[in-house]
Amino acid sequence: MANEDMKEGWNGVSGAEWVRLHDRYDAMLATWADLIDTTAAVAPGERVLDIGCGNGATTRRAARAAAPEGEAVGVDLSEPMLAQARKRAAEEGVANVDFVVADAQTDPLGDPYDVAVSRFGVMFFDDPVAAFSNVNTAMRPGGRLAILSWAPMAEQQWLLVTTTAALEHLPPPAFGGDGPGMFGLAAVDKITDILARAGWTDVDVQPHRRTMPVGGGGSVDDAMDYLVNGGPGRAMLEGADPDVAAKAIAAIRRSLGPYVTDRGVELEGATLMTTALASGRSG
Repeated sequence: MANEDMKEGWNGVSGAEWVRLHDRYDAMLATWADLIDTTAAVAPGERVLDIGCGNGATTRRAARAAAPEGEAVGVDLSEPMLAQARKRAAEEGVANVDFVVADAQTDPLGDPYDVAVSRFGVMFFDDPVAAFSNVNTAMRPGGRLAILSWAPMAEQQWLLVTTTAALEHLPPPAFGGDGPGMFGLAAVDKITDILARAGWTDVDVQPHRRTMPVGGGGSVDDAMDYLVNGGPGRAMLEGADPDVAAKAIAAIRRSLGPYVTDRGVELEGATLMTTALASGRSG
């Protein structure tokens, strides 16, 4: 079966932590959701696919832009996160939205879409060419793609500051390397090759850097909750001796001092915004 490790993780500890921290994730990543909105330029009446939608923040944004006649469909492997997405959509009164448990690499994705978007949800496929081919088949010819992936680790101030501090006590985390994981689509050449092989045209990849409130703003304790319990933190601390982990956590906390503002802990992140046009058939 495809993407089994990801299915297990996103329906286990990773998914549970994303649900618990959903407000912090969304606040931290709001600047990137703004970039997707601007780039995708969803218009009223359009049908939008949100790939790896998680707790559904970007799906709800797309649904509002597509209203009243259009709709947005969010797909993800994580049932806990999709349950949270449905709950938030109901609370916010966003009716033209649907959330579906699906693997974008292998499952049929429904009727044709005008736009496909993703906020850091497309780096985890076992076979990214197959995944983007499958998304392509779900698009109208000429349909637009607007996806965000993280730029290389070396460009992520928010991770370098904290990881460097932890390295006094712990070995460096893998973060998935060049394979499925956080940095799975961190190279421009790799992205363009994958999308070309998957049948997309007019591929364009643009770098962006923006300051983010780590952990969504608030206190240093809020930032530390995110940094320790979010995916990167778990990758660093998993399996560590408790005393060593405690020393690493204390070092991370000290490293945040220069970046504390009245808005919270603010550090810079770097991304790649990729746009392309669909052929409406597999490549």
